[in-house]
Amino acid sequence: MEVTALYEKKKVETAFKLINQIKPETDIVVPIAVGEPRTLVETLPEHQGLKGNRLFQMLSLGPVLDIEKERLQIVSMFLTGHERVAFQAGKIDLLPNHFSDVPHILEEILREPTIMIQTSKMNEEGYFSLGTNADYTMTVIENGAKIIAEVNEQMPFTDGENLIHLKDVEGFIETNRPLPTTPDIPLRPADKKIGRLCADLIEDGSTIQIGFGSIPNAIMDDLHEHKELTVHTEMIPDKIVDLMESGAVTNQNNVFAPGCLTATFAYGSNRLYSFMNENPLIKMMPVKDTNDSRKLAAIPKLVTINAAIEVDLYGQCNAETVSGSYYSSTGGQADFGIGARMNKEAKGIICLHASAKGGAISKIVPKLSAGAVVTTSKNDVDYVVTEFGVAKLRGKTVHERAKALIAIAHPDFREQLEEDARSAALLPPK
Repeated sequence: MEVTALYEKKKVETAFKLINQIKPETDIVVPIAVGEPRTLVETLPEHQGLKGNRLFQMLSLGPVLDIEKERLQIVSMFLTGHERVAFQAGKIDLLPNHFSDVPHILEEILREPTIMIQTSKMNEEGYFSLGTNADYTMTVIENGAKIIAEVNEQMPFTDGENLIHLKDVEGFIETNRPLPTTPDIPLRPADKKIGRLCADLIEDGSTIQIGFGSIPNAIMDDLHEHKELTVHTEMIPDKIVDLMESGAVTNQNNVFAPGCLTATFAYGSNRLYSFMNENPLIKMMPVKDTNDSRKLAAIPKLVTINAAIEVDLYGQCNAETVSGSYYSSTGGQADFGIGARMNKEAKGIICLHASAKGGAISKIVPKLSAGAVVTTSKNDVDYVVTEFGVAKLRGKTVHERAKALIAIAHPDFREQLEEDARSAALLPPK
């Protein structure tokens, strides 16, 4: 059958008709962030045949569905603001993971899965692109999940290991829905200081992993004079466009795809999505490859950049909980931290502001908060950076670590941190 005829045969008029194919007691998976097909997701509560189903989401950018848990249990793999509130209220659950492990975890636990995807328009050969995504979706599909799709005119067509042929899709709807975009984040003086310190740690010719937020944005602002940088990351942030257009990022040293930026998902502005569309210099890869610590360990001059909520005087990093309550999840921080630790040439950087709540709370702490989660272990931490300096921890003793971390804490807390460190035998007594 010709592609055009097959396309018309598989096109479904409404999202309701399409999601009604989902059987009870089975699982539903959607891609991370921008790749989530919001029209299909928002229609799920209308499906009266749902019973004992589970919906697996990650970094979901839309409101949490109002649906009975007996019909559909929502399982997040990385909490966003809406999901954080719902999780604290017991309305949804959270599945702990390293991002690289998600494909394997899903392979173990899914029951007759349907994967609901959002794609670009189809090309002449009959292929759809996952556009901003590859993530765990491709592995779930390879493991036999049924595919239903939302074909969105707004989704860019990207290349890599994220193409799906029409013949493999059960059915699809067409939409023209704006993609989620990142909010504008003003840079504070502390962000700019941290950005400068981190940029100084990055040598020409490095391969960098970086994400979204005020500190990553500040770092990227300070990389325009660098030369021959490569980007291999899990998420493509907005300011990568500036670095590629300025010539600072050439991707010539990319071991996965020479001359190309490689990543597993993107989240930014419409400018980023337009830049990605049919851009041969961008290759989307499954997360099992982008975040594989063994592969990261082989990248020359790798620099990984991640954030933390608090760091204790051992060097343990909590990037997931606030006051003992879940805030987000692990993501790929540990994947890249372990990869950097296994790599003799790598630098693993953890960034955070030295204080919070207008300077009332130190984020360098004697010990992590009660109930806090250790996202990156003390043995996997290399550099910790605040606006007050850089602490190099790898190869340091417990006493040396505590001293180095106290030195980059906010000055208002250093004396108390030193007293607490001595009381805990993290520093020798006076």
